[in-house]
Amino acid sequence: MPKQILILDTTLRDGEQAPGFSMTVDQKVRFARQLDRLGVDVIEAGFPIASQGDFEAVRQIAGIVSQSIVAGLCRTRRGDIDRAWEALQHAARSRIHTFIATSDIHLEHKLKLSRKAALKEAVKGVSYAASLTADVEFSAEDAVRTDIDYLCEVVQAVIEAGATTVNIPDTVGYAIPLEFGEFIAQIVDKVPNINQAVISVHCHNDLGLAVANSISAVQNGAGQVECTVNGIGERAGNAALEEVVMALKVRRDFLDYELGVKSEEIARSSRLLTRITSQPVQRNKAIVGENAFAHEAGIHQHGMMQNSSTYEIMTPESVGVAKSMLVLGKHSGRHALAERYRDLGYDLNRDELNRIYSAFTDLADKKKTVYDADLLALVESGQGSVEAVYTLENLQVASGTGVTPTATVRIVFNGDIFEDSAVGDGPVDAAFKAVERATGVSVKLEAYHIDSVSAGKDAQGEVLLRIEAGGRSFAGRAASTDVVEASVRAYIQALNRAASSGVVINKERDNDDTVGTLVDAVSPVEEVDYEFH
Repeated sequence: MPKQILILDTTLRDGEQAPGFSMTVDQKVRFARQLDRLGVDVIEAGFPIASQGDFEAVRQIAGIVSQSIVAGLCRTRRGDIDRAWEALQHAARSRIHTFIATSDIHLEHKLKLSRKAALKEAVKGVSYAASLTADVEFSAEDAVRTDIDYLCEVVQAVIEAGATTVNIPDTVGYAIPLEFGEFIAQIVDKVPNINQAVISVHCHNDLGLAVANSISAVQNGAGQVECTVNGIGERAGNAALEEVVMALKVRRDFLDYELGVKSEEIARSSRLLTRITSQPVQRNKAIVGENAFAHEAGIHQHGMMQNSSTYEIMTPESVGVAKSMLVLGKHSGRHALAERYRDLGYDLNRDELNRIYSAFTDLADKKKTVYDADLLALVESGQGSVEAVYTLENLQVASGTGVTPTATVRIVFNGDIFEDSAVGDGPVDAAFKAVERATGVSVKLEAYHIDSVSAGKDAQGEVLLRIEAGGRSFAGRAASTDVVEASVRAYIQALNRAASSGVVINKERDNDDTVGTLVDAVSPVEEVDYEFH
């Protein structure tokens, strides 16, 4: 039968004491309820002697948690232990967790104690705690930097004194996985009564190895891992609960252990913690980061659409995420774009897809995220749905306080390139007048409306307008992150519809006063450059 690995969550103790993660009593109680739903074996609720707030949080959590063991941390001092027990005594299941440092560097510089004196304090504290409750955990602070023979002596003595769990912390995140695994193996081998207690590990992430060290310890005899949601904690944090749990679950082929944690509650726990502390996790954080189940690269998206196992080693549902997300951005391919349009109700043919894909990649270069509303704006703008009599080649606009709005356009007509400039009451007015001069058209603008397509500072502006030409109305629609560009493209689309309908709107092109300057068609055309000042 696979060995059961216990999970002790110390988010409310070690995690909460890190700068920026302080919580109120009510917030701690709220998060403890979620940890109980998550199914962690032990909730280390706080350090009762540290403050009245910590005491009250541990006391209230002990009163409401029904499944998990509730632990309170305390030094080996009698007053600390009494305070912890006062907070814990009414819990359905309680644990006193007492500790003292054992490394020479801590004994000499912090505690001013000899090894012999520290051993005596450890045994005395554990013995007293064991007189209050049957569940006692002892931690040898800075165990990794403790002489192994002395550490084994301490571990043996505290087990004899009543400790049911002995914690071997990598307090400063110093260990290397292979080294830490061998360290745990030595304790298993050298401590004669080690089978009377559970070996626990508490690894910090100063070298980014906390999870790897924890897994290595489990492989070498540890039966409990101490960790925090989102990996929060002192300095660089602790081993991340979600990473430890999913590593053990996903790699059951290599790590044959059982867990009681309900992994489907992981995402909810992570989100709740970020809301309570106002401290988000980075996008690329394993398991719970925003990008953990998001795919933007075209080749990845294509693989995901064929079979999700091509690029996902666990299902998003297994950690409580609704589904994987194909993020449409500049790295996405035609397959993903076509799939998203099918989801939106559009079955594009090859030509339509190619046209829209070109507009999509241009947009994706300007925006970090392309939303469904952006895609609808692209397809509904009808770019390319009418004959392109006029094509916008280049647009430049200058506008600002104390500056006369000026626009310059370059437009292709019947294979020739025309360029002209104009001033106006604003940048859009100037741009429309420049189009009139370059094309030689004369139409009436009947209606003009602009709206935001999606949220965010980089949202597209969608322009809907209508012109009157030859006694008839023609609509234009376009979207862009540059509202002036969107306006001009919508205007030109309306002109193209008028021209395609047989309405003659362009003036004679032998009148230099009304027609834009003809640019040498054989000269290289500059790259399209849209500027909006």
